Amino acid sequence: MNLHEYQGKALLKQYGVAIQEGIAVDTPEEAVQAAQKLGEETGTSWWVIKAQIHAGGRGKGGGVKLAKSLDEVRSIADQILGMQLVTPQTGPEGKLVRKVLVAQDVYYPGDNEPEEYYMSVLLDRASGRNVIMYSPEGGMDIEEVAEKSPDKIFREFVDGGSTLQGFQARRIAFNLGLSGKAFKEMVRFVMALYKAYVGADASLFEINPVLKTSDDRIIAVDSKVSLDGNALFRHKDLAEQRDLNEEDPVEVEAGKHNLNFIKLDGNVGCMVNGAGLAMATMDIIKLSGGEPANFLDVGGTANAQTVEAGFRIILQDPAVKAILINIFGGIVRCDRVAQGVVDAYRNIGEVSVPIIVRLQGTNAEEAKKLIDESGLKVQSVILLKEAAEAVNAVIG
Repeated sequence: MNLHEYQGKALLKQYGVAIQEGIAVDTPEEAVQAAQKLGEETGTSWWVIKAQIHAGGRGKGGGVKLAKSLDEVRSIADQILGMQLVTPQTGPEGKLVRKVLVAQDVYYPGDNEPEEYYMSVLLDRASGRNVIMYSPEGGMDIEEVAEKSPDKIFREFVDGGSTLQGFQARRIAFNLGLSGKAFKEMVRFVMALYKAYVGADASLFEINPVLKTSDDRIIAVDSKVSLDGNALFRHKDLAEQRDLNEEDPVEVEAGKHNLNFIKLDGNVGCMVNGAGLAMATMDIIKLSGGEPANFLDVGGTANAQTVEAGFRIILQDPAVKAILINIFGGIVRCDRVAQGVVDAYRNIGEVSVPIIVRLQGTNAEEAKKLIDESGLKVQSVILLKEAAEAVNAVIG
């Protein structure tokens, strides 16, 4: 589950991470009130207005702007709220901005020039350890830094089950070229950031930029936070912050029926039980000359309602030219799934795309008989090879 910037910063602050203060609002009038409040609390006289969507590159699309007066705060908030913000990560359709963050300007003048760093915490799957990835080249795409200046990407690994050690945080600050007050501030920042990552059961914390201000404070100016959905039962307060408007509505609908669904850019819809079988089914579709339109795992307890919901979700995609149902009857009986397919087909009404069903395992023969005698336009097959051939035949 992803959090908005303002939600991520609030979470960081709970764990003692210094942040750029800000207030999220829904209207231009609230933006002015927030700016006035920030001015009183932080002494700032300039503000940054930031669109709150689940995508990076907001500044490139006009979603992050500096306001130097309350009139500009109102005007800029009015411009950004309600806009369809297009960034490199949203695709051409963009995302509707429903909320903005009014934040204090932290690039104020002082004895030193502000400096920007990149820092993230995530799981390195290759080694099975958490890793803090950081770079002195912050404020820009980390992919570009990795491509052009790989020597400026540093990694600090933390063994599973252990905490980040002080010497590791000091090494990070040293590699970033810090000294004095900024060095000590960075050590505290890194220790608190890692504590937040572990404490929130996150899968990613990305801060870009981490800013060294002109008076050597270290603060998070942005935040990208992804939480492990499997651990949300331990964090009900965070689960309540989920913004369904930022997620694919089809995937949201699938979640309501306990379906594991991921939309893909293909022409053959597939409905399977079990992630491994789903991957194999997608391979079959590719080998047959088609492209999978989705990943849909109905789980081990599929019934008529589950199958019908899966049907409806797949059929929402106009690119789908055929549907392949591939079920192994281990926990669930094949005849129960077959009856679900027949019932769902009849409840939905006329289905305009061919449906190919492969049911193997417990009561597979009874299931095939149910399909064959249903009188519906559903083709049943036994072998994976037959499924591939059937798909190839219907998609041309």
